[in-house]
Amino acid sequence: MLIENKSIAIVGGGPGGLTLARLLQLKNAQVKVYERDLNKNARVQGSPLDMHEGSGMDALRNADLLDEFKKNYRPGADKMLIVNEHAEILFTDHETKRDEDFGNEDFRPEIDRGPLRNMLLDSLKPETVVWDRHFISMEAQNEGWLLHFKNGLSAYADLVIAADGANSRIRPYLTDLKPVYSGILMLEGNVYHAEKTAPHIKALIKDGKIMAFGNNKNLLLGQKGNGDLGFYASFRANENWAAESGLDFSDQKEMLKWFKKEYAEWGSIWYELFENASVPFIPRPIYSMPLDQSWETKPNLILLGDAAHVMPPFAGEGANMAMLDALELSECLTSDRFTTLKEAISHYEIQMRKRAAEATKESLENGDKMHSEKALDNMLEFFTSH
Repeated sequence: MLIENKSIAIVGGGPGGLTLARLLQLKNAQVKVYERDLNKNARVQGSPLDMHEGSGMDALRNADLLDEFKKNYRPGADKMLIVNEHAEILFTDHETKRDEDFGNEDFRPEIDRGPLRNMLLDSLKPETVVWDRHFISMEAQNEGWLLHFKNGLSAYADLVIAADGANSRIRPYLTDLKPVYSGILMLEGNVYHAEKTAPHIKALIKDGKIMAFGNNKNLLLGQKGNGDLGFYASFRANENWAAESGLDFSDQKEMLKWFKKEYAEWGSIWYELFENASVPFIPRPIYSMPLDQSWETKPNLILLGDAAHVMPPFAGEGANMAMLDALELSECLTSDRFTTLKEAISHYEIQMRKRAAEATKESLENGDKMHSEKALDNMLEFFTSH
């Protein structure tokens, strides 16, 4: 095995990095995951993820975690409502979609990020994840790299795998390419204890998801397993909108006033979200890597997930592509068909960039459709045809 007796450092403990660690440990590889969080409970987990056949679900099966996934996913959370700006329901699959249909390519079971992360963490050998390791730099040493962390500590690895997200600090060691702004911004909010704080929205969403369209703008909502609601106001904006808007994202009343102005044509039912959301709201400009990106393969440095191919969320492919990266990379690194590590890595990179470009293209196209004058018609046609 090409990685036998080699120390492997995975920088970043998201779904992609943790899945890779699990898959490599099943092949008895020497793996450490360096994560900037202080501990497993430090991070507030975001919106739920839907797992896809052919990518995320395949990775979980190969990691021997399908049974654990079935214990942790949320049946029915993938059910969808499409509504207009007045919350009038124009499409629902609540009566037709099955709660469990594993193996069907159209079945996309939802799981909250926290349970997914805990499930992956629990599958690893003790002390695989090294917490409080915020990567700041690294330098070539021997055949590998000496990594330096914000807390002043360092660690050596023969092979470094960057799973440190869209703003990867390791990516520049491999390529000068940078993410490009998509023209769309998503303003994130969260409503705790939605049953009490946003009862009308809670009754509407029915523990599933809502996509609301009107006037070139969206509201995208998802019910979390703990009863909270996550939502995004999604719209076209200047890349520097957050700084130039003059808004105080920690001022709930100011944000409600903004919504009433910018979403003026929308019904008052949506006010519940802004009246009861925790603050601050988080503006998230949406980026993607160039579709034609390429770089020279190194024998000791690899990109995975958003670090390699950050993409808009409008096809639900981000985490799934990261987990498929983990599956394909683990197979390449442990295969006997390659004579050198560089050859194995190159094979992974070529395949990864090709499918990531396809997924990114789809995500960009979906984003355009979802923020057009005909967004509602586009989405109704898409979901009714499926």
